[in-house]
Amino acid sequence: MNTQALLSKINIPEKESIDLIGISRVKQIDKEECYITQGQVPQRFAILKSGLFRYYYIDNEGNEFTKGFITESNVLSSYSAMLYQTPSHFFIQALEHSEILDISYTEWLLLQENNPYWDKFLISALQKGYCTKEKRERELLLLNAERRYHIFLEEFPDLEKRVKLQTIASYLGIKPESLSRIRKKMTN
Repeated sequence: MNTQALLSKINIPEKESIDLIGISRVKQIDKEECYITQGQVPQRFAILKSGLFRYYYIDNEGNEFTKGFITESNVLSSYSAMLYQTPSHFFIQALEHSEILDISYTEWLLLQENNPYWDKFLISALQKGYCTKEKRERELLLLNAERRYHIFLEEFPDLEKRVKLQTIASYLGIKPESLSRIRKKMTN
């Protein structure tokens, strides 16, 4: 998908698309490469053109916890770290060879300052992110693993073929063996 078509798909008007393209660059990210690492102070964010990413944490024992999956036409950002210029608490990793529209946060702030459209864009992105976070917290706190897996399959119908089962298990908050039992039970 070309950049203009991507921005049109996410409802960015033509004039604003041209402005955004002017401060952006298309970048290739290899599978398993990190766009942002834990501890890095991010200076950039991106819109995913093609491919797949995940947000994940690593605890002191080296265990990985997948926070979320980022699919095409969505924003990649460690937003609070970028906003406050503090180290990111999580990694943003490509799960497939991916192509992004990489955007300088400083240059985007200048666009935002000169065009009120970007305030609306930011509010919309933050609302979407907040609703996703609220839904995910509710599911983790109130639903059992089997129900969370069903929701995962509904939300991301093709992801099971694209992502390692241990990554899916870490997203669901369970061990890979538990996911295997759930999957086996579903096929019986």
